[in-house]
Order: sequence, then C-alpha cells, then structure tokens
Amino acid sequence: MNLFFTPQNAKAGDVIPFFNEATKTFENYYLKLWNPGAPDEKDKLRWHRITTKDHCTFTETPINIHGGTGTIVHFNGIYHMFYCTFDKEPPAQWASHAVSRDLIEWEDIPEDRFGPDGTIYRMSDWRDPFVFWNEEEKKWWMLLAARENSATERNGCVALCVSDDLSRWEYRLPLYSPKMYPAANECVDLFQMGEWYYLIYSNYCDGFGTYYRMSKSPAGPWLRPETDTFDGRAFYAGKTVSDGINRYLYGWNPTRGENKWHFDPTEDYGKDYTCWNWGGSIVVHRLVQHEDGTLGVCPTDTLIHAFGTGEKTSWKPLDGIWQMNGDTAACSSDSGYSSILCGKLPRRGVVRAKIKYEGRPSRFGMALQVDEKFDRGYYLMFEPAYQRIEFRSGLRTSERGGQLFPYAAEMERPLRLEPGKEYGLELYMEDTIALLYVNRDVAFGFRMYNEKEKNLGWFISDGSIQISHVEIAGE
Repeated sequence: MNLFFTPQNAKAGDVIPFFNEATKTFENYYLKLWNPGAPDEKDKLRWHRITTKDHCTFTETPINIHGGTGTIVHFNGIYHMFYCTFDKEPPAQWASHAVSRDLIEWEDIPEDRFGPDGTIYRMSDWRDPFVFWNEEEKKWWMLLAARENSATERNGCVALCVSDDLSRWEYRLPLYSPKMYPAANECVDLFQMGEWYYLIYSNYCDGFGTYYRMSKSPAGPWLRPETDTFDGRAFYAGKTVSDGINRYLYGWNPTRGENKWHFDPTEDYGKDYTCWNWGGSIVVHRLVQHEDGTLGVCPTDTLIHAFGTGEKTSWKPLDGIWQMNGDTAACSSDSGYSSILCGKLPRRGVVRAKIKYEGRPSRFGMALQVDEKFDRGYYLMFEPAYQRIEFRSGLRTSERGGQLFPYAAEMERPLRLEPGKEYGLELYMEDTIALLYVNRDVAFGFRMYNEKEKNLGWFISDGSIQISHVEIAGE
C-alpha cells in the first residue's frame, strides 16, 4: 500500500475520478506523464485506469485514450468519456467524446468533437470538459476551461454548454467569469452537498492551486469563502467523487528536478531548490462540510488507520528551558528562540501531536529532518501575526538562502490561530512527500528532498508553547 500513489518512472497528473455504483469501486483514471529518458513511445500524455476501494491501494491499466483531462458519466448502460485533445499546427483545443461498455476499451466518436465558438469564447482555450446531468434544467451540462472574449486579458472563465443527447452542444455564457485570471480555469468540477452547490477549479496564474466557490443554485451566483483553497501550493488539479457517503478530493503533489521551466539556479543546491514539475504523486483528501457551508479536508480512513500507536518520545532540549513530563514538553521563551528534539523520523509513517501556545509568539511549530545544529531541515512555522502556517526549508535560514529567495514566504497556508486553543496535528510522510493535517480540517502538503533520516523537533520564539501526546509511528 502506498500512502500517495506515484507511478514508476513517471508522474501522476490530473485524476479523473469515477465511482462505479455497480462494483462499489472507485474506477478512476489519471494522466500519466513519463519521466525524462523514457522511450519515445511513452512520451505522449495518456489516460491510465486506476481502480481502488481505499484510495491507497491501486490497480493500474493503460487504456487507448491520448489526451487531457475530462469526465466519465454513465447513461443508459453506456459509459461516456469526455476529454480534451490538442492540435499543434495550427494550435487548437477540442472537447472530444468516446464511449465504452467496460471502462477499458473506448471508441472515439470523431463527429462529436467541437471547439470554442469564437464569439463568446476565445479560440485559444477549450479543455477539461466536465459533464453532469442538471436535474433542474433537465439537460446535460458541460463545463470547460476557457477564456472569454473580453476587454482585458483577465478573461479566464468556466465555459458552459448544454445538450439533450450528449452529442450536440449549445454554447451559453460562462457559468463563472470572475475577471481575475489571465488563464483558463482548469479541471472544473461541480457538485452538491446538502443545500449548497460547489464549483471547483484550478488555476496557475495570480496564484497556483485548487479553488472553490459556493452557491445555493448550480447557475450561481458564486460566493468566495474566506479560505477558498483545500491545500497549499503543492496541490493541483483537484477533482471530487462521492461514494454516496463521503466525497473525496483527488489532486497531485508535484515532484521537482526536471527544470522544464528553466528557472533552476545555476549552482546545485539539491532538488529542494529546483522548480516544481508538472505532475507527481496522487493525494486524496476527504471533504468536510462546516455548518456555514464552507469546506475543509481531513485524511481518508485508510490513511488514519495505516499506522498503529507510535513510539513515545524521548526529549532532548537544545536551547531554552523546557519542562518535560512523559509525552509532554512545555517552554516559555519570551525573549528568544527555544528548540527541542524528540525522536527520529521514519521513511514512511505518521507523526501525531497536540500543540497550543500562549502570548504573542512570532512563530512556533514543528521541525523536520533536523539534527542538534537545528539549522538545516524543514520548518512548519505557525505564525499568529499572519494567521498562517509557513513552510520554510533549511537553506532559507542561511545567508545564501536570503540571496536565493527574493520573497518572504516559501509556501504558506491560512490557519486561524488563537492563544490557549489546542491544535491536533497529523503529519503523514512517504519518501519525499509529506502532508500535514490540522484538526482534521486544514491540509498542507510539501516535499522534502535534501535532508533525510534525521529527527523531529519543535521550536518557539517570543512566547510559550506546550506540546503533548506526541508519537511517531512508521517504518
């Protein structure tokens, strides 16, 4: 079992999730992109079927579809796949249609292929078709990543087409057009939970992530919640699927190191300081709906139960005055920085802990893959003044790091922080990938390449901290 599915010698891109009611199995698909050096015949972007019942154990089968993201619907005994295809000369994007009876062998229907109209929608972008039955209108709706014809280049939108038969489509005005992004809103998804409808999309301009909006109607208007993302910078192309009980969000955490975008530093500082790739490992969150309709995420049940009770900690203070009692350590560090170690991290496993603070600390939190020097490694910094968690890698703390990083935050995740409130932490790790959950409601994923086989630590600056119920489980 993998905590996070990563194909051999390849990267997992966008997931097209589908729950088969007949087999009670998640019969998903994903876009497989082979790593550099793969044979020429494997260079094309291709759909692969991955079936699972637990979101961690997958059976993979390649299928005969080459193209980009889409959706699967089942109607009158036939499975319908809608996906996007691309022409190079001249450049063009198309919504394409294929059918199947077994979800493995697909027959393309060339006459159903269509592109943007050129009037409402610009000819440049037309991809990632998402199709569903709109019960209110009694029609099929197709949502697409598109750009509308508008006065400015901030014209990324969610296009809308409708159909009676899944073959002929009528163009309509965009379902959502915020005039915000100078790129199409990708990997669109729409679903209902209770009285709320949710529109999900991903965008890589003016931010990078998977976003959501909410409405009481599938036609909008669409409201932006205070926190409108599910994870951090290292989560993209999120799309959802329900088994009738829970709804899950599939996305990917990117790998690093291919320098496809040609932004890597000329000097080698390790993969931690190279650009993100397109694609990586599949990450699955379970959606949590709050009383006000907003959404959070928590681990899947399989992830929660992947490891038993962990080893208790053995504390090793480094700086500051710490009070230790069993699995609890506390420190008041009102005029400086205090740190402590508490055990070696596994290659694959989980760290569980509870943490709370008092006063007005500038930062506190968890240090990963650190030693007694407490300078390298990775730091999850809880910052009350900014109401966020910041991820910071070890090089950032050096003079060279200050020269390399011309921005304040490496990666960050919004989090409401209050003195005296206890925060439950679960950090899942597998090789280079790591995923933090806070109170089973907030997620923050990242990568750790350079530093390995070192320790877990904790720190506090200009305030007080209590860490309790700490355990490390894994292998």
